Amino acid sequence: MKFRVLAAGGRSLGLILFTALALMGGSRVGQAEGARQIDAEVNGTLDRLYRHVPGGRELATRAAAILVFPSVIKAGMGIGGEYGEGALRIGSITAGYYDTVAASVGFQLGAQARSVIIMFMTPGALDSFRRAHGWKVGVDGSIAIITIGAGASIDSEKITSPVVGIILDTEGLMYNLTLEGSKISRISR
Repeated sequence: MKFRVLAAGGRSLGLILFTALALMGGSRVGQAEGARQIDAEVNGTLDRLYRHVPGGRELATRAAAILVFPSVIKAGMGIGGEYGEGALRIGSITAGYYDTVAASVGFQLGAQARSVIIMFMTPGALDSFRRAHGWKVGVDGSIAIITIGAGASIDSEKITSPVVGIILDTEGLMYNLTLEGSKISRISR
């Protein structure tokens, strides 16, 4: 599901979150369309990773599974929140749909979108994630965020963390942001 949130004077976070929740609801037909849309966006996000991040494909082939959130929208006016939907891929098969939710407090004004890719590098890390009923980053598991400079590549042989994350902007550039406090839950699509 793709939508844009534009921050404007007078719009409250409640209105933004209400709109996001309204867009998530729907009939079974809407859920099937939602699943197809998420799968297409996941494919596009992985293609962007492989195209813009040297070593990204090699790292992905070593992973037990990949959880991809094509568009995580973060918006706020003092109090902020973020939301995104994605899919867990084991090999090339979608094994489930998930959402990510986080809240924040502090100076913030506006909205931004980013893609979040989480790779479970070991079967044990994947099993732990799949057993949890609402997996909270930093509580139920840690994610080592991978960052590289322009023109550099990921050396997949040096990755030793059981769960790694990559955060991309719309052009495929990587950011050193945190996912701490994000809650990831399984959803029906």
